[in-house]
Amino acid sequence: MVSPEEYRDAVRHFASGVTIITAAAEGEVNGMTASSFASVSLEPPLILVVLDKASRTNAMIQKVGSFAVNILAREQEEIARTFARSTDKTFDELPHQVGPMGAPLLDGSLVWLECRTTEVFGAGDHDIVIGEVLTTGGSEGEPLVYHDRSYRGLDNS
Repeated sequence: MVSPEEYRDAVRHFASGVTIITAAAEGEVNGMTASSFASVSLEPPLILVVLDKASRTNAMIQKVGSFAVNILAREQEEIARTFARSTDKTFDELPHQVGPMGAPLLDGSLVWLECRTTEVFGAGDHDIVIGEVLTTGGSEGEPLVYHDRSYRGLDNS
């Protein structure tokens, strides 16, 4: 069997977009950086995110049954780094709106998708969370990409 280190080394070659998954419950908000995001269905509009079972964001999503996916722009690398840490995150000085379902929608994101959780599947030490997209918005720009353990733009800079 492949070790966790071998697996991590292998999948670092897959380039992906960078998202911040956000949720709110009982007056508390939280978020985490995630690159495990995919479109699942057009009818109904479904997406999936893969979250560590131990994360606070995952716990909030399980509690309230809703979340937002903020697809980051190239200029938002520092936000991605901040939300990748397992420490408490604050939204106090981070420009954002509160979506109709309560989750923070980050200003400057290329796209945000506000979702209602429809299904959760356990998968090893992570959960696969399926969400139905209820609202969306955003702006134009270049996406932030994660490849070979670093953040990049599409031009590899």
